Amino acid sequence: MASSERSALLTYRLCGASGEEERGRERGRAVATGTAPRKLPTFLGVVVPTLLSMFSVVLFLRLGFVVGHAGLYQALAMFAVAYFIIGMTVLSVCAIATNGALDAGGAYYMISRALGPEFGGSIGIMFFLANVCGSALYVLGLVEALVDSFGIPLAQLTQPSGIHVLPQSYWYELLYGTVLLALCLLVCLVGASIYAKATFLIFLIVAGVLGTILVSFFAVRPLGVPIHVPHLNGSSTENGNFTGFSLATLQDNLGGGYGVDYTTGQRMSFSSVFAVMFNGCTGIMAGSNMSGDLKRPSYSIPRGTISAVLFTYLVYNLLAFLMCATCNRILLQKDYGFLRDISIFPPLVTVGIYAATLSAAMSNLIGASRILYALARDDLFGRALALAKKTSANGNPVMAVILSWLVVQLVLFSGKLNTIAGVVTTFFLLVYATVNLACLALEWASAPNFRPTFRYFTWHTCLLGIAGCCVMMFLISPVSATASLGFLLLLLLTLHYLSPSSTWGYISQALIFHQVRKYLLMLDVRKDHVKFWRPQMLLMVQNPRGSARLIDFVNDLKKSGLYVLGHVELQDLDMLPSDPLQPQQDSWLSLVDKLNVKAFVSLTLAPSVRHGVRQLLFTSGLGGMRPNTLVLGFYDDAAPQDGLAQHPAFTSTREEIPLGFPPLRAPAAPKLLSAREYVGIVADALKMLRNVLLARQLESLDKAQELRRAASPPPAIHVWPVNLLRPDSARYADTCSLFLLQMACVLNMTRAWRRTRLRLFLCVEAGTMPHAQEEKLRQLLKDLRIQAQIQLVPWDAVAHEYVFVRFLYLPRPPADTSLYPLYLHQLELLTRGLGPTVLVHGVSAVTSTQL
Repeated sequence: MASSERSALLTYRLCGASGEEERGRERGRAVATGTAPRKLPTFLGVVVPTLLSMFSVVLFLRLGFVVGHAGLYQALAMFAVAYFIIGMTVLSVCAIATNGALDAGGAYYMISRALGPEFGGSIGIMFFLANVCGSALYVLGLVEALVDSFGIPLAQLTQPSGIHVLPQSYWYELLYGTVLLALCLLVCLVGASIYAKATFLIFLIVAGVLGTILVSFFAVRPLGVPIHVPHLNGSSTENGNFTGFSLATLQDNLGGGYGVDYTTGQRMSFSSVFAVMFNGCTGIMAGSNMSGDLKRPSYSIPRGTISAVLFTYLVYNLLAFLMCATCNRILLQKDYGFLRDISIFPPLVTVGIYAATLSAAMSNLIGASRILYALARDDLFGRALALAKKTSANGNPVMAVILSWLVVQLVLFSGKLNTIAGVVTTFFLLVYATVNLACLALEWASAPNFRPTFRYFTWHTCLLGIAGCCVMMFLISPVSATASLGFLLLLLLTLHYLSPSSTWGYISQALIFHQVRKYLLMLDVRKDHVKFWRPQMLLMVQNPRGSARLIDFVNDLKKSGLYVLGHVELQDLDMLPSDPLQPQQDSWLSLVDKLNVKAFVSLTLAPSVRHGVRQLLFTSGLGGMRPNTLVLGFYDDAAPQDGLAQHPAFTSTREEIPLGFPPLRAPAAPKLLSAREYVGIVADALKMLRNVLLARQLESLDKAQELRRAASPPPAIHVWPVNLLRPDSARYADTCSLFLLQMACVLNMTRAWRRTRLRLFLCVEAGTMPHAQEEKLRQLLKDLRIQAQIQLVPWDAVAHEYVFVRFLYLPRPPADTSLYPLYLHQLELLTRGLGPTVLVHGVSAVTSTQL
């Protein structure tokens, strides 16, 4: 098998290997790549991080706040909406995760490999920011819990009582958050395995605390809880009540009762409470973020994530009901740490709160660092993220961890948990919407290689997930949603124009192919109408080095129509080991990119140029998009000039000419094409009902320089819609003449040529008064909506003035092939010394006076 036929797919073992062989290969890959081997199983790598991320601030510090303000009915509705959104997203995550091998980067890796570098890089940055803000949110939640347990206001610093020994103010709380974040940094610097072990220990603590809380609702007798509520002028004390199970308490808490949040002083609403509550659902990617550390990510992510999501949903609903049935609204709204106050063993609840929020902060920090490391490794942002590539000896991305820690530290200056809750929610909703979009795009593209083993999703679930995320984003905070989308769009545009091309594949190409195929089938040639005719050009190029300006000129002439660069290679495939055109394809495509022309490339092998042109005329294009006009350079004895060497696209100091085109033909070297064969090509095209354009001296036309010239009057496009080889057949309204006029008008409509003016030449006999003929021609121009000046020219006169480019009538080649050389000689005499000239023969009806 040829080496070029090898791919990454061939390295996949179709036969099952033993566990020891798999572990040996894993260790070998780790040594070869300098990364840590994958170690984490499903439970430790996915279930535990996901549960701890979701069972943190909201469960222990804000679930009572949600239920107290929203009431049971609206709280259950919030849970249903939130879990509907994340449920649809989890289905999409599972589908993408089971469609191929996953590497480090979590959601970023999935989106970038599915949607391409632009979407991947921009969403990667958004997901990085979401994890950063989430880490800061959990740190602030932990600070809040610490201050609630041990804090003392600055006014009472001289009289500390009991365990209340921590000074309480904005700067002190920022200091506590900084210390706690430094602790998270130390754990994350050690590595993912230590973090997983630490989270497992924390998980055991949280599970014990959760069990204690559930027992407490049944075991604790009714009690009053004094609540110290801080104000601007000090604090006040209110009494909250744990009533035990009471029908009256449940009825009081069924409906909403939105009040003022005592930490921010803002009145709550459904959207603001939902923003806080949704942070308890944003941990669904915690397991996906560990994709680079999981033993079997495609196996673990679906099972672990779905299990964790279902479990948390049941727990949230159960706790909401228990709280509403046992706690009055004052206790729920005013005391964020009331679970500790009503517990049978308060110290354990306190430890659980600290452990869960600390674990969630570490989870988000390590997730942010993995995303940043993946972004840096993919080189989407160049040197801006080069520092984040550095890893420790065991493969831990330490610099990415440190950079993530610095950004989290900046977010801590926001000061309050509820302040950034809406921003965090908006970021995560945007990321979830994009994950659904990635899965939807893969499904709609109908790509044969999109075969996820997880089948419990459809495009309907993806679409519902996108709609739910977008609606909730704008309900929570229209300003944050608009700003986030604007920032995302800016990143998209930046990456589109500045990022290097990738080898991951672009979903846009698959979608475009899918849609173009549909539209090509709908483009029925039987429904073509002359009103909507447009030129579809096939330009034959022997060597692009001598045709750069002609390629650019025809690009202006195509008027949003099809444009194909054709080339004939004179070789016989039977005598060759492989197709010689395949290596040339990249050079031609690079040429199209460098010259910034919107053209396709069509190359062919043939025994002669004439046969090759026939092949291209027969086969170029597809369906209703086929070339209707053939463009050839003029056949003369002029020495070819290397236009690429002087072209602006290749004269920059940063650019070279890496294109693999051969040098131009020497002036004395024989041509590959005879005069008889050249005229034969023109005759063939006309027989095939293709319009023909012959371009002479277009390489001498420096369009940019000419258009910058301050000419007065402005340069003109001269149009001679009459057969100059047969003056007796002068007709200005036949198909060929109208086609010539149409092409000149199309060129004049192009943005670069709008400064020019059309001049239409009406040839008359000397001494005659052709007013009637001039009026007919002027009326024709009016009917065709063409702005042009009519110039009367006697047949024996020659116009001498500055001309930009001339369009001349191309007579049909003679039927007698022996007259081909004479015909070509007459054309050469006709156009000699005229400068840039286009000879045109049209066979298509292209103009219409109808609406």
